[in-house]
Parts: sequence; structure tokens; C-alpha cells
Amino acid sequence: MTTTGFFLGVDAGGSHCRARLTDARGLVLGEGLTGPANARIGIERLRLVLDEAIGQAIAQAGLDAAQVATIHAGMGIAGISRPGALEALRALDFPFADIAFASDAVIANLGAHRGRDGAILILGTGSIAQVRVGGIDFAIGGYGFPISDEGSGAALGLSAVRHALRALDGRSERTALALSVADRFGHAIPQAIAWMDRATPRDYAALAPLVMDHAEAGDAIARSIVEDAAGHVERFVETIFERGAPACSLMGGLSARLQPWLRARTVARLTPPAGDALGGALLLAGRPTTMDDAAAARE
Repeated sequence: MTTTGFFLGVDAGGSHCRARLTDARGLVLGEGLTGPANARIGIERLRLVLDEAIGQAIAQAGLDAAQVATIHAGMGIAGISRPGALEALRALDFPFADIAFASDAVIANLGAHRGRDGAILILGTGSIAQVRVGGIDFAIGGYGFPISDEGSGAALGLSAVRHALRALDGRSERTALALSVADRFGHAIPQAIAWMDRATPRDYAALAPLVMDHAEAGDAIARSIVEDAAGHVERFVETIFERGAPACSLMGGLSARLQPWLRARTVARLTPPAGDALGGALLLAGRPTTMDDAAAARE
């Protein structure tokens, strides 16, 4: 752990890239925000997005070149497990004292448990459990849509489209959910097929709020879809504890809406995250854990 210089945390994900610069106490000196920055966009584009977010934070902090050279950086990059991605990142010439790389899920878990052992289950467009036991990090699930990502927004959307197509065929009841999804395709199966030819996981996940709305309103099919997703979430949580994690937090845009569908005994085992992914990136960078960002920023 380093106790001198400045500390830079970067959370580079599929929807945005965030940067946070602090001193050794955790006092936030500058922040940056740019667009998508996962490894899938290519190393050259990724470097441009990273530089923009980092540059914003450094400019806000007012650091000169000599001070920048003392920065200890930690970066969580989505898609870093892709072949060659980590090697390409390490080959980049950043002007910092040192830099550590990990996946965005790893830094989210570090932040959630302040660097201690624990796990998170991320429920967003996709789903993945990130676990730390005995200081060793590993993932459960998260192999990609449609073969994985159980309990995710994309999985909910896929089930909703399947239901709508069956309803249009007359093979399933035309519930309010089916009609709402079918409306998006003009109640025409060819239009639905054309949409599916180019649909991404995010496109399917965009239907998840619709599924949740209808489930909460009592639609029988929507309820069955959400109950199935909740069952996958509960099995994720059980596996996390079976693998030795002492704590588990739910994270991601879908987590708050799915939690009421979980059994009380499952909810009782969950703990709220103690920090965010940027806090985890700063821990990855080696920043001392004696004070969290929020407390330091208030001083």
C-alpha cells in the first residue's frame, strides 16, 4: 500500500467511463466522465476515452506534470478478459508512477466491501457474480447473452419477446405484457423477426422495465418471467455463500426492482454495498483505506 502521491481510480464500462482523483487521505480532487470505454471498442479508441476522462480529473485538480508523475492509478476495464486486452493495456504509455488493471466487476466488488472478502451480484443488462475469498478474485456466471446472464435485464426482455410471439401465434394467452411488446412490432411477426436480426443484449434489456411494470400490476406471464429470474438470483446468492464469501451485495440497475421478488431468507443474507466501483479502483491503485471518499470530501 502506498501512502504518498496522488491516487487515480478509473471505472471504464460499456456505458460510460468515470475517473476520480484523490490524495492519500481520500480527499476527492477531481473527477471525469466520458462515454463507453470497454475493451471491445479497440485499444486506440479505448485510450482516447480513458485520456479524456483522466484529463478532466487532472485538470479539475490542477496538477502539473511533476505531480501527475506521482499518481498511482487503478483501472477497472470492462472486457479486459478478452484475448490480448490486458497485454495491450499494459503496453500503453501512461505518465503515472504505476498502474494496476482489473475488470470492472473486480473493482466494483472491491468498492462494495472496502477491499475485504465478499461478493457482489451485478444485475443489469447482463448478470455476473464477482467474488473475493482469501484475497483471491473469481467470477461466477457472466458468460454472455443468450447462453448466460440469467436473471438479467436481457434475459427478461428475451422471455417477453418469446411470450409475445407465442401470443401472436395463438399458442399463449394474450396478456397485457404480450400486447405491450407486440405493439412495438405493429403486431406483425415479420417486423419482430427483423428486429431480432439486429437486436443487441441492451435492446432486449430495454424491455425489462416493461416486464417488471406488468409483473407488479399482476400480469400472470410477466409474474412467471420475474419469478423465474428471481429463482436464478437466489441460486446465484446460494452459490456465492457456498463458495466461501462472507457477504454479498446486489448491484446493477435491475437489483432494486428484483429484490422484492426474492425470498425473505435470501434478502436477510444480503448487505448493502459500502462503496462504489471508483472507490474500488482507488483501492486497486493502493490508496490507504483509513478514510472513505465521501467522508474525506466533507472535511
